[in-house]
This record gives sequence, C-alpha cells and structure tokens, in this order.
Amino acid sequence: MIKNVFSITFFFVLVMNSMLLPANTSFQDEGFKAGASKTRMTPPIGSIIGDSYGIRVSEGVHDDLYIKTLVFEHGGEKVAFITLDVISLPHLLVMKSRQLIFQQTGIAVNNIILNATHAHAGPQMNPLFWDVLGGSAKLKSQEYTHNLPELIAVSVKSAVSKIQPVRVSVGSVQENTISFNRRYLMKDGGFRTNPGKLNPDVVRPAGPIDPALSIVYFESLDKKPVAILVNFALHVAIVGGNRFSSDFPGVMSELIGKIKGEEFVTIFTNGTSGNINHVDVSNPDQLSGFDESRRIGTILAGRVLSALPSLRSVPIQSLKAKTQAINLPVFRSVEQSEAEWARDVISKFGKSGGSGFTDVVSAWRMLDLVKYQGGLESRHKSTTTVPLTEDGTALETEVSVIAFGDQMALVGFPGDAFVELGLGIKLNSPFPFTIVSEQSGNGTISYMPNKKAFPEGQYEVNSVRYSSGGGEVLVDAVIENLISIFYHKRQ
Repeated sequence: MIKNVFSITFFFVLVMNSMLLPANTSFQDEGFKAGASKTRMTPPIGSIIGDSYGIRVSEGVHDDLYIKTLVFEHGGEKVAFITLDVISLPHLLVMKSRQLIFQQTGIAVNNIILNATHAHAGPQMNPLFWDVLGGSAKLKSQEYTHNLPELIAVSVKSAVSKIQPVRVSVGSVQENTISFNRRYLMKDGGFRTNPGKLNPDVVRPAGPIDPALSIVYFESLDKKPVAILVNFALHVAIVGGNRFSSDFPGVMSELIGKIKGEEFVTIFTNGTSGNINHVDVSNPDQLSGFDESRRIGTILAGRVLSALPSLRSVPIQSLKAKTQAINLPVFRSVEQSEAEWARDVISKFGKSGGSGFTDVVSAWRMLDLVKYQGGLESRHKSTTTVPLTEDGTALETEVSVIAFGDQMALVGFPGDAFVELGLGIKLNSPFPFTIVSEQSGNGTISYMPNKKAFPEGQYEVNSVRYSSGGGEVLVDAVIENLISIFYHKRQ
C-alpha cells in the first residue's frame, strides 16, 4: 500500500513536470562543455556491507550502486567530479584512482575530486572490519575494493567521451520536513545524540539543519537533458539489513530518470550532515527502512522536478579547480601499548564476550592515530583514514574548490562534517551559488564536529580524530580560496 501511494503521487508529479525545462535558458557559451556518465559498482553478494562499523555479510541486492561522474572543460582546463555510493573514501582508493584517471585521460590529479554519498548500505571499505569476519567475505571485499579504482577510471573515460557544449542552470529550494539535527539539549543540561522518540527530557535540538536543496542542471545546446547535480544535507543511513542499497539518493535518481530518460545522469552529493539525520523524535509512527527511504527519495525527486522551471541560467566563462592540502592537529598522540589494546578490542568486535560499542569507537580512533612502523603501506592494511604527518602530530587532509566563472562554486569538504561548517562556507562565499559536498578530499577522516560541540561530547565528538577547532580551520581555508578565486576572476 505504501509503495502504491508513492507511485500515484509521483505519477502526478511526472504528468505535471514532464514537459518543464529550466527557465531563462537563452544564454549560450559554447566554450563550456560537460560530459556525464554512470557506471554500476554493486559489490558481489557475500562481501561485507559497510555502515561505519559494519560486519554484516551481504545476502542480496535491493538496488544497484553507481559511480556517477561529471567532467567539465573550458579553455583547456578539464575537471572530473566523481561520486560513489559508498560510506566514505579510503585514502589508498583516492590516490590510486587519481593516478589511473590521470594516466588514462590526462586530467590533472589536483583536478580530480571524488565524493562519497555516505551510503550506509554500500560496501565495507575498511580492512579493520574485513579482518573481524575473515574468510571468503573478507576476500570478496578485498578484491572488490582493489578493483574499484579501475572502475572509477572507466566512469571518467565514459564521461570524457560524452563531452559537449552545455547550458547550465542553477537554483535552490527549501525542504525542511525530512531532516533533523540529531543532537539534543536535555533537561539535565547535557547533550544526547538520537535521544529516542518522545523523550520527555528533550529540551530542543542542539543545532540547525540546512534546508537548502541545491540543483545544477545541464542540458545540450539543443535543450536535450544531460545531467543534474542535487545536493542536500541528510545522513544516507535509512535502510539497514543485509542487502546492498544506495538508499534515498537511489530512489530520487530512479524517479527523476523516469522523466528525463535512461541516459540522463542524476548525481547526488551530501551536504554537511554529520549531525543531521531523518529521525523525527516527535513522530512515533514514522516509517523506517526501505519504506522511509522511498518516501524521502520521492519527496526529493518531486521537489527537484518542481523546481526546474525556476532555475536560472548562468554564464560559465571560465573554469578553475584548486585543491589545498591542510594538516589538522590530532586530538592526542597514541602509544603503542594503547594500540595493542585497540587491536584486541577490534578483533573481538561482534563476538561473544567482546567489548561494548563505546570501546570499539575508541579503539578505531586510536588505530587511526598510532604511527605504523611499516609506514604508509602498513597503514593502508589497517585503516582507510588519511595519513599522519611524519611526526605523527597531524592528519594530512585537503579541501577542494571548483569555480565556474564568478557565478557558481562546488566545494569538496572532507569527513562527516557538522552542518554548521557547511553553512559557514555557504554564508561567507562570494559566489552567488555555492554547493558544499562532504565526504570528499583525499580519504576518510571520520566525524568533523564544529568547535561548539567538543565540550558537549557524545558519539560524534568521541569519534573525532583532530583537536577542537579543526573543522573551522578547514572552513577558513575554503572561504579564503573562494574569495581569492572570485576576486581574481573579476579583476
């Protein structure tokens, strides 16, 4: 019955929107080109499903996972913007993928931006949790992840082969009914993450949401639809179980594709959603699992399609990409004795008599911050997190900016970032239209709370690898880059 209601509702949206195109599409600049592709990347059944601490062996596929790629070109500059249906990006995966793409397409390494949708029902990418299960499940996950960079390069090559002059239209609509700040101030003065439905001790959410549903629409010069980039801040963590799924972004893409055609590419990137999820604590009757995923995906698809006529055409008279390396001081150094304790905790994870989840969170954090005697090669066998500096005092992360003339900017921001960080970038960007995509950069870096959250504690803060204020350091770097590029372009 639920699916029928969704289908009837969406059919009405289809009828009302099937002939609609973005408004004000008269601008034409044949100098700007784009190509789009989608490549199936569904893992094999029997490999491990990868919510952050996932040790579930997959038993089937609910819906396929994809690599989706946009390649931009203008004035000799070429940029690849790639999104994968995975929870996060292992550092080694990013490095190998960038090198392969450069070798096979010539796109400069610093012009290759990878993003994860943060899908919790995608593949487990972390060798720590492969080792917990071992056996054929580990081997399947290991082989799948090893082969993924080549598949990413295939997706980029496909997008390059489809490059053509395009028009670009942008816009944003407000959607404030499906996302909620999951951290709450409690009556005792403390804070809790996900305090439970109808908890009488809840005072209010501890922070805001970002209701902006941002849209970038690409069409050929003869008005044929090419691709759409959709950005919204909401944890992609609704479905569970033992079947692979791209969650609500997959539902949204499927429904938009019913209008725009099989070749049309719908790309979802997550806004900063480290403290944002779908759980309405005031609604005890809220749907869950695949039903809730379909409900939210349908709402987003309908909002995107309804917004098409209001999008405005933007001139793209130049293209510039910049990736900046940044070292974030770690929250503290970790001794080898602590690392031994941590390895023991992880090895017993999910087993009878094993440690509780709080210890597992602490153990993983310690193993990300210990110096491995075998260097980077040894580190890659144990963690997906970005490298430490040689002295072990900081994490080597990065931020990226793609500037489209002086009208639009795409920001790649690392980690599972708090919504306040993304809002800070958007509010301080000189570009009229700015999109911030989290889970980007040169690899996994776990949660990225803002400075306010550190004394409040709770799960996200207990997971963080860097010291207080690190998130704001990255925000400042992004803003400086945006300002520098924007005013340089206008001179």
